[in-house]
Amino acid sequence: MLKIFILLLPIFLYSQSLKSILEYATKNSDIVVSKTQLQGAKSKNIEAKESDYYPTLDIGASYQTQNEKSTMLPGDVYTGYAKVSFDIYDGGKKSSALKQSKHEYKSSAFDTKSTKKSLSLQIVQDFFNIKSLKSSLSSREEANKSLLEQLTRMQRFYIAKLATKDDVDRLQAAYDTNVYEIESIKFEILSLKQSLELKVGKKITKLDDSRFLEFKEYDIELIDSVKSLISQKEALISNARSVESIYYPQIKIEDTYNMYDYGRDNHVQIDTLNRQNTLMLSLNMRIFDNASVEKSKQVIMMNSQSINTQVSYFKKEQEMRYKLSYEAIKTNHIKIKSASSALTSASSAFKTISKKYDAGIVDNVTYLDALTSQTKAKALYETSLNDLEIAYANYYFYAGKNIEEFLE
Repeated sequence: MLKIFILLLPIFLYSQSLKSILEYATKNSDIVVSKTQLQGAKSKNIEAKESDYYPTLDIGASYQTQNEKSTMLPGDVYTGYAKVSFDIYDGGKKSSALKQSKHEYKSSAFDTKSTKKSLSLQIVQDFFNIKSLKSSLSSREEANKSLLEQLTRMQRFYIAKLATKDDVDRLQAAYDTNVYEIESIKFEILSLKQSLELKVGKKITKLDDSRFLEFKEYDIELIDSVKSLISQKEALISNARSVESIYYPQIKIEDTYNMYDYGRDNHVQIDTLNRQNTLMLSLNMRIFDNASVEKSKQVIMMNSQSINTQVSYFKKEQEMRYKLSYEAIKTNHIKIKSASSALTSASSAFKTISKKYDAGIVDNVTYLDALTSQTKAKALYETSLNDLEIAYANYYFYAGKNIEEFLE
């Protein structure tokens, strides 16, 4: 018993639920990490803009030498200075720049959330599409066993002169076609699985059965991608105000303290300074620039209007997809009932026809039709169940919710 448990342990360890996959992907996926890093950069930019409000302190030094000096001037001059500067009024440039950086950060934060939710939706779609393909593969493989048994049986009859060659050929063609479909499905599963692994950011070995909670209707909330665009628009408006600030007075105060030392003065008493403190108050105002700044502002505002139009479009698109996803849920419930009924009928018919075929009452054409119907019905039923889960995911996504919160 212990040996069996040890052999099965890797299966339990590496089986992954959809919820655990989403939790991992929304933290470790390369695309999410990239968005998070960009958001961090935007946060640092806010700190930089806030620091602009503080006075600045500069220090420096210089050395000046003259080849031919006069008797009244030293040949070498050494200067060191410290300067404190503070913008008393800048026309609102700093405040507008700070608001812009804050809106850019909000846009980045919403973009990160949007990326996580969009990635989650794609992962859910891949997850359940793989489940559907695996169900189709299982149905095909089950049909393959029946086809191989009947093909082997018919080949024996043909050798015994109890069946014709066309009877064997029909079964052989059905068997080969089924093998072809099996290999095609296997490749689809492989492709989709690798796509899923790329999105998640790690290898996926086995998928557990996962389902969404019992469906409840929710009011629509604006999705994060649209919120990101709105913040981008606000950032552009703040940028336009920052550009416009140059037309307002710029008042600045500076205090500079200089220290001097001299060389090559031949010990001549010179009237020179050793210390000097200079206080300066300046005012600057743009009078004329041929509307250069105004035109730059207009360009920014036109970009803002463009984003506003995009917001309007994406709001309409979200509402449309929200309604369609709700209808898709109702439609898939009906499809599941129909698929379940079709599977019951197809399974019952195949069971009866299979017995009749073994007894020689019906021909192989009838048998193959019944087997094909059962194979398709099984795959269709499982696919309809998985399609319902995808419809749930679409609904919650376009309702503006976190998909993983609704998983069992």
